[in-house]
Amino acid sequence: MDRTEENRQEYKELQRRVKREVSKAKQKAYDKLYTRLDTREGEKDLYRLARQRDQDGKDVQQVRVIKDRDGRVLTSEESVQRRWKEYFEELMNEENESEKRVEGVNSVEEKVDQIRKNEVRKALKRMKSGKAVGPDDIPVEVWKCLGEAAVEFLASLFNRVLESERMPEEWRRSVLVPIFKNKGDMQSCSNYRGIKLMSHTMKVWERAVEARLRKVVEICEQQYGFMPRKSTTDAIFALRILMEKYRDGQRELHCVFVDLEKVYDRELWYCMRKSGVAEKYVRVVQDMYERSRTVVRCAVGQTEVFNVVVGLHQGSALSPFLFAIMMDQLSEEVRQESPWTMMFADDIVICSESREQVEEKLERWRFALERRGMKVSRSKTEYMCVNEREGSGTVRLQGEEVKKVQEFKYLGSTVQINGECGKEVKKRVQAGWNGWRKVSGVLCDQKISARIKGKVYRTVVRPAMLYGLETVSLRKRQESELEVAELKMLRFSLGVTRSDRIRNEYIRGTAHVRRLGDKVRETRLRWFGHVQRRESEYIGRRMLDMELPGRRQRGRPKRSLKNHITR
Repeated sequence: MDRTEENRQEYKELQRRVKREVSKAKQKAYDKLYTRLDTREGEKDLYRLARQRDQDGKDVQQVRVIKDRDGRVLTSEESVQRRWKEYFEELMNEENESEKRVEGVNSVEEKVDQIRKNEVRKALKRMKSGKAVGPDDIPVEVWKCLGEAAVEFLASLFNRVLESERMPEEWRRSVLVPIFKNKGDMQSCSNYRGIKLMSHTMKVWERAVEARLRKVVEICEQQYGFMPRKSTTDAIFALRILMEKYRDGQRELHCVFVDLEKVYDRELWYCMRKSGVAEKYVRVVQDMYERSRTVVRCAVGQTEVFNVVVGLHQGSALSPFLFAIMMDQLSEEVRQESPWTMMFADDIVICSESREQVEEKLERWRFALERRGMKVSRSKTEYMCVNEREGSGTVRLQGEEVKKVQEFKYLGSTVQINGECGKEVKKRVQAGWNGWRKVSGVLCDQKISARIKGKVYRTVVRPAMLYGLETVSLRKRQESELEVAELKMLRFSLGVTRSDRIRNEYIRGTAHVRRLGDKVRETRLRWFGHVQRRESEYIGRRMLDMELPGRRQRGRPKRSLKNHITR
C-alpha cells in the first residue's frame, strides 16, 4: 500500500473516531439538558428551547432581499439597507393635515416631589427580565442584581433628569427591528411591523413617571386598554351581552368598528395639560420625543441613522398611557357611556339603535379625530347590524360606503350578528394548533417527560384555546370540537395514536391535563362570579341586568350566556 492510500485510510479512521466522539459529547450534552429540564430550575429554559427549535424549523428566518417601492427585487446589501431606511423613515415621519389649535389651556405650575427610592423599586419590579436590550447594551437584570446600590444610583439619576428636564442623549437612540406579520409577501416592507428596542434604563424611568401620571389623570370609563381592573374580556363580554339582548328582543343594533391608521404626538402636550398634568411632567415627556434617532437592524446589517419626529414611541413603557390620555381628551365631546362607546387603546366600537344615528356618530368621531391629525382608516373600518331588516342599507363615511360584515374579530374574539359562536370556536381551535406548532419542538421530543410536556401545553397552548370563551355559551357539539382538537395535540405530544387503543382519560392523566370542557365551565363560572361581585356601575353588571322592551321570536329561546350559567 503506497503512502497516499495509507494516508487516506488513516484519515477515514480519524474521521470515524471524531464522529463517535462528537456523537458521545452531543449525547452527553443532551442528557445533561434533559436532566436539567426536569428540575424546577431548568423549567425556565424550556420555553427558550421551544422558541429556538421553532426558529430552527422555519425555512426562512430572515429575508436578505427586499423589494423597492416599484416591486423590483433588491439584492445588494447597500440597496436593501437603503430601502429599509427609506420605508421606515417615511412611515415614521408622515403627518396628516390638522387644524391649527387656537384655544389655549392653562398649564399646571406646581412643585413636583423628587423621585423616591420606593418608586424606583416598584418600577424595577414591573420590568420583565430576558428582554432584548437597546443600543446601550445594559439589560434591566444588571440593575436588579445590584440591589439597593442600583436603587440609590437610579433615584439620583432620575432626580437629575427631573430637575434638568433633559434626559441623557444615549436614551434618544433606538434600534428598529422589522418583524414579519406572517401574512403577505415576505419581500414587501409593508408586511413588516417595526419594533423599537430602547434603553432599559430609560424604560425604568418611564415606569416611574407613568406611576405618577396615573395618580393625577383620571381616564374615562369607556377606555378599557391598559387600565387597572379592566381587560379585553370586559369589552368583549359587554358587546356580546348587548348583542344577545337585542337579538332576543328582535330589535336592531348597529355597530361600527373604527380603525385608526396612525397616532401622532402633536396633540399630546395639549391633552396632558388639559388633563391636569403638572407642567414639569409635560416638559419631561416632551423632552423624551426631541431629537429621537433610530437605525433599522435587518438581515444584512444596520442602516444609517435617521430622525423620528412624529408619533408615539413604539416599545416605550409610557406610550400606552399617553395614548389613553390623548384619546380621552380628543373623544370628550363625542363619546357616550359604555356600551354605546367602547375603546381599547385605538380600537373603537360605536353602537346605536338606528343606522342613521350610528352614521351620525361615526361622522362626529371622524371630525373630532381627523381635525387633530389622526386618520380614520376607510378600508379597515367595518359595520355590522344585528336583527337587520331587509333593505336597511349600509353606513357611509363622507359619502363612501363602510364595509358591511356578518362577523368581526373584536379584540381577538370573533362576534357574529346572530349571536352564535361557531366561528369563534373554529378560531380557538386554529389558535391552539398555532400555539402547539410553536412549541412542537419540545412537545414532540420523546426524551422530555410527560409532566413537562403537560406544563408547556397548559401554559402555551391551552390559554390560546380558552381566550374569550368565558363570554360565550357553548353547545355540546362545540365543546366536543375543542376537546377533540386538544386530544389530537396531546396524542401527538405523547407519541401515541388512536390505533394504540389508549383511553382519553389515560392520555389526560399522563399529561396532567384536565378535560377542556371542565376548564371552560370553570373559567365561565369564575368570570360570572367576578361580574356579580363588582360594583353596580360596572359595565358587565349593567349589561346582565339591562332589560329591553320587545318580544322574542316564536319557538325555542336562543341560548344566552346568563341562562347557560344560571340554569
